[in-house]
Amino acid sequence: MTRAGELTPHSGDVLAVSVFWLGYVGCVSAACLASRGHSVIGVDVNPQKTEFLRQGKAPVVEERIGELTAEVVASGHLTVSDDAAKAVHATDISIVCVGTPSAPGGGLSTAYLESASEEIGAALATKDGWHVVCFRSTMVPGTCEGILVPALEKASGKKAGIDFGVCVNPEFLREGSSVFDFENPPKTVVGESDERSGALVMDLYEGLGGPRFRVPIAVAEMTKYADNSFHALKVAFGNEIGAVCQKLGLDSHAVMDIFLADTKLNISPAYLKPGFAFGGSCLPKDVRALTHTARQNDIDIPVLANLLASNETQLKRAVDMVTNLGRRKVGIFGLSFKSGTDDLRESPMVELAERLIGKGYDVLIYDANVALSRLMGANREYIEDRVPHIGQLLTGDIAAVVEHGEVFIAGTKEANVVESIDNIGPDKTVIDVVRLPDAEKRRLQPGYLGIGW
Repeated sequence: MTRAGELTPHSGDVLAVSVFWLGYVGCVSAACLASRGHSVIGVDVNPQKTEFLRQGKAPVVEERIGELTAEVVASGHLTVSDDAAKAVHATDISIVCVGTPSAPGGGLSTAYLESASEEIGAALATKDGWHVVCFRSTMVPGTCEGILVPALEKASGKKAGIDFGVCVNPEFLREGSSVFDFENPPKTVVGESDERSGALVMDLYEGLGGPRFRVPIAVAEMTKYADNSFHALKVAFGNEIGAVCQKLGLDSHAVMDIFLADTKLNISPAYLKPGFAFGGSCLPKDVRALTHTARQNDIDIPVLANLLASNETQLKRAVDMVTNLGRRKVGIFGLSFKSGTDDLRESPMVELAERLIGKGYDVLIYDANVALSRLMGANREYIEDRVPHIGQLLTGDIAAVVEHGEVFIAGTKEANVVESIDNIGPDKTVIDVVRLPDAEKRRLQPGYLGIGW
């Protein structure tokens, strides 16, 4: 890693870049891109900001940004302008870093994004050659293609992806360490209107570490919200565990040190892929016990207390997917709470079957690991208590389920189930709650519905 004040030219092509506007993200992005050898024009209508930068001073306070800004201005790699049209005409890529504040109702205000798009679009109307408009502002999925691309096309009289390119390139910068984060990104994400534009924007970051993703524009828009929502969830989770520990006289940091040491299940990709509701002998029981302990000690833990409510919503979502289809014969593949076991305790698949039966659906179930002749003890008692007619509903003949159903629920990815589902005609519907192999291709086929994709 280079020291502040040292240029870090990358190994790819040098590009000419205009950065619209020079707030926190814009100033850091402009200085860091210039430090990599790119020719950067910072654009802002605020004369105080442009004059600061013209003098080699950063308009934001941030570790290393002052020294870096002075160096790139002195070297000529970073210049400033208040003329948007000239900046667009002189550059290959325009990076939009305007603010996206909350609207009064909690939604996203796109006023600054629209204004910037109209201004850049007007410049594109008189520019020859390929130009990429790259949005670095945080925006909800659908904003770029639904609002900003039409604004660019209307102002320019040109078509996105044909006459000019559009990308979304979310930033993952933390205030206080943004220069370090730019140089050491956790990942680089580029949503692209076309391959040419995506490649050009990705080249800005040539040589930087971390995984790189070129994806559809809306996927890129969503990644920032997934990140920040999870970060907020982590803070709330840690604080609620701390509140319970404090009330019980425990050192919450000692508890969380143990929690954090588990990189197999806790600080890991485990459990983070969308799918069906959780169940089994541990998670529901232990969440109930912890929230009960909190209530007994008059501790308010709204995040933890709503885990079971969220889980119930996912179960209801699956029921609604079936009822919305208006068909009565349902085949279910998989009954146990976890594929490859015969454990039925608090299985969401059992609960799903029970609710459909209660609504009058004609249900037939296949699970290779669950057979009444092998069920003993708690499993037998559980199934007899929750789904008393399981003997009539459960079959070891997978072909019978295929023959029976009009709607199928895939609750397992076992090979024989996948093979049977592949042979189901497009006139029937498969509701996938486990993400079957090749789900991305299946999404494009008639008769397939994923619960979270």
